[in-house]
Amino acid sequence: MQMKKGILLISILLFCASCSDYQQLLRNGNTSEQFKAAEKLYKEGKYKKALGLYELVVPAYRGKPQAERVSYYEANSYYALGDFYISSYKFDRFAKAYPKSDKVEEARFKAARSTAELANRSSLEQKDTYTALEKFQAFINDYPKSIYLAKSNEYTQDLNGRLEKKFYDIAKRYHHRELYKPAIASFDNYLLDYPGSKYMDEALYYRLESAYELAINSFDNLIPERLQEATEFYELFESRIRDEKLKEKGAKIFSNIQQYQNNINL
Repeated sequence: MQMKKGILLISILLFCASCSDYQQLLRNGNTSEQFKAAEKLYKEGKYKKALGLYELVVPAYRGKPQAERVSYYEANSYYALGDFYISSYKFDRFAKAYPKSDKVEEARFKAARSTAELANRSSLEQKDTYTALEKFQAFINDYPKSIYLAKSNEYTQDLNGRLEKKFYDIAKRYHHRELYKPAIASFDNYLLDYPGSKYMDEALYYRLESAYELAINSFDNLIPERLQEATEFYELFESRIRDEKLKEKGAKIFSNIQQYQNNINL
């Protein structure tokens, strides 16, 4: 028991000494000492501590031979810690500053991936999604044989899927809020942009239902024209639909449309 306590005490003292040395480096260390300590901490996977030193070292080495190496390690430390906002910015800067570096390919991939991770965290803002897609497409074009190519294609597919789902959800939200005109316009655009969508059946059905509800809740003079539009939507729906339950629901709507049209023609 006494031995265990002794070992614990020694460990605590060593830890405290280590922390004290680190603080000393931050406050009073020269650039060379800070650089060496940062590299050691980086290689040990202690990225947060390494960053504390890299933030001091990077400005000091700007324009010097070590600048490329220091800039890459700084960016990769943010990346390893999951601070993708800063790692995206840092890797973009690195790629522009050192276009001939043997790390530029990796840096550009990680810049794109960092932006994609930012897009994943936001359920509303799509700017990062578009930016990530642009970065991945540029990367794929410039490095068609890259070891990161398969991963870049995976991210591109995932990001496009997120956009597809987002636009479908927007159109569906209009429908559920009984905003039928914008719902129809949104579903029209969605069906044009994503002709092979996995939400095709639902999109066709909700567009049909929106058109029907818009028609029967219109002023009398607008009903015939809007019922005709709903009929045209049904014809496409009926020819494309695969889901049997939705097909039955669509057929009921069409039956109602025909009844309305018959009553108008009496």
